[in-house]
Amino acid sequence: MAFSFRACAQRDLGQKRTIILRVFRLRDPYKLQGRAGEVQDGLALQWTGMPTTVRSHAKINLGLYIGAPRPDGFHELATAYQTLELHDLVIVTARPAPTTSIRLTSNDHRVPTDNRNTAWKMVSLALEDLDAPAQVGIHIEKRLPVQGGLGAGSANAIAAMIGLEAELGLPATTAPIPPVFSRHAASNPDLDDLLIDIGLGGGNWPVRQLQLAEKVGSDVPLFLVGGAVLGRDHGQSVFPLPDFEPVWCVVALPPVGVSTPQAFRDWDALCATEGLTADASEDRLEQLSRAYVSAFAGAIPQGQHGSGSSGVPVLDGDLAGPQESALVRTGISSWIQNDFERVVFLQHPSLAEIKRLLAASGTPEAALHASLSGSGSALFGLYLAQRDALAAQERLTVAGVESKITRTLPRSEYWANMLVQQEG
Repeated sequence: MAFSFRACAQRDLGQKRTIILRVFRLRDPYKLQGRAGEVQDGLALQWTGMPTTVRSHAKINLGLYIGAPRPDGFHELATAYQTLELHDLVIVTARPAPTTSIRLTSNDHRVPTDNRNTAWKMVSLALEDLDAPAQVGIHIEKRLPVQGGLGAGSANAIAAMIGLEAELGLPATTAPIPPVFSRHAASNPDLDDLLIDIGLGGGNWPVRQLQLAEKVGSDVPLFLVGGAVLGRDHGQSVFPLPDFEPVWCVVALPPVGVSTPQAFRDWDALCATEGLTADASEDRLEQLSRAYVSAFAGAIPQGQHGSGSSGVPVLDGDLAGPQESALVRTGISSWIQNDFERVVFLQHPSLAEIKRLLAASGTPEAALHASLSGSGSALFGLYLAQRDALAAQERLTVAGVESKITRTLPRSEYWANMLVQQEG
C-alpha cells in the first residue's frame, strides 16, 4: 500500500505545531483514487491553492576522509553526514500548466534565482522526469549561510522537491520506516550486507528521487535519508546509519571564504608528496566505512536502530539526551577526523583557532567532538549539556566569531517535522 501525503503550510509556527495531512491511497503511482473510490487515469496532479512550506535542514560531517585523485579527477570519499535542527524555509506553490515555468525568490540577495539554483534544478528535473509541466513558485527564506559546509543549497533542493510533490499531489517522498533501505545503482554490496546484518537493509530506496538528486549535487541525496548517513563514492552514494541520541551543537560561522576546488587541489598536492595513490586510499576508505557502520551500530541498543530519539529521555532541560553520549560510549569521537583540516587550516589558520575554542580540550566544558564541516568554513562542536554549548558560544563571541546553537536531528524527527502546518 502506498500513500501520498499532502500538507498546506504558510509559516513556521515553532514548537506548538501539528502537521495536517490529506492522505490519498494510491493503487498506482499514476492513478489517484477519488473520494468515491473511482480510480482516475492520468498523473495525479492537484493544486491545493495554498503554499507548502518545508523545513530545509543543515548538515555537518562527522568525519570526512578523502582518497587520492582518480584518473577522472574525482576523489573517493567516506563521511558520516548528520542533519541538524537548524534550517531554512522553502515555500513552494505549484499548479498544472501547459508548459513548465519556474519563478524563484529569496530574502538573501546572494541566492541565485535562476537555473543555477539547486532548488530550481531539482524541480525542473522532477517535472521533466514525470512529464508533468507545471507553473511553480519557490521562495527560499534563508536562515543558514549561503556557503560554508552546511549543505544549505543541497537541502533546499530536496525541500523544493518535497514541496512540489505536496502541491501537485504527486507520489510523495515520505518518512522512511525501517527497514527500508537496500541496494541502488551506486550502492556498495559489502556495506549493504553489513547494514542488513544490523537491521537497516532489505527494503526499497526511493530510486527515482535518488537518481535525480545525484544529478543536482553530490551531497543532495543525503537529504532524502536524514539523520546519520554514511556517504561514499564522491558523497552521493548514501547509506543510513543507526541514529544516536541528539546532542547539543554549536556551529561557528567565521567570515572566511574557503574555496572547495582549491582545497581539493591542495589535497592532491599533499597526496603526491606523501605518495598516496587512488588504489591504496580506496582500501583505507573501505575500512573506514565499515568502521563507521560498526561503531554507529554499537551506539544504539538492540532493536532500536533507526528509532532516532525514541527510548531516550525527552529533550528538555540541560541535557540533550542520556547522561553519556553514544559518541563517547562507542569511542567514535576518538578517531573520526576531517582530512580537509590538513590543508584548509594551513591556508586559514584562524579556523584552527576556532576549532580550539570549540573543543576546549582538558576543561570540564570540553566538546564531545569538534571539527571543520565539509571543506568549511563552518566548524562545529558537539556537547552533551546545554551549559557547555552556551560556554562554547560565549568563547566564540569574545573572539568575535558568529555562532548558532542547535541540536543534532535524528531521522524520525527529520521527517516528522519537515512540513510546516498551515495556521488555523
